[in-house]
Amino acid sequence: MTMSRYQIVFSGQLVHGASPELVQANLAKLFRADAARIATLFSGRRVPLKGNLEADEAEKYRAALARAGARVDILPMEEEAPLAPRQETDLSADRSHPTRRPLVVVPRDAYMAAFAAVEAPDFGIAAAGADLLEPKPAAVPPCLDLSGLSLAPVGSDMGPVPAAPAGPLPDISGLHLEAP
Repeated sequence: MTMSRYQIVFSGQLVHGASPELVQANLAKLFRADAARIATLFSGRRVPLKGNLEADEAEKYRAALARAGARVDILPMEEEAPLAPRQETDLSADRSHPTRRPLVVVPRDAYMAAFAAVEAPDFGIAAAGADLLEPKPAAVPPCLDLSGLSLAPVGSDMGPVPAAPAGPLPDISGLHLEAP
């Protein structure tokens, strides 16, 4: 036996005679939210405020929001479809062209409704044994001129390392020492 579940949805409508500024202030106090979050409620879109409620709970929320000046709708929540029986699938089937659909995000409350238009990436699942890394391009060998180098036979004495030629001595004729 399943019980019907409901959700509270607000679309920016006010009760008759209520001023928008007063309703926004009342909702800010009721939800303990800042003005920016309350402004998202008045964007003109349908924003779910609360979900998974029984009928009497939904009516209490509707009455509280009506006292604040907001007119809300109580909609039945969609029943979750029972899981289909698992079917055997062929994992070796051609999956070279997977179909990608954008991920649809349903906001759970007024705060998350501000992020409803954000497109989230839809990551797929690779087939069993699939290579997840993209192939690297072949490395191009560097173009080096080695014609000026030679190779000595193994074990040969290469001699002392030649010292760098000393430069000219500095002119110190203008210097003299004084007697102590």
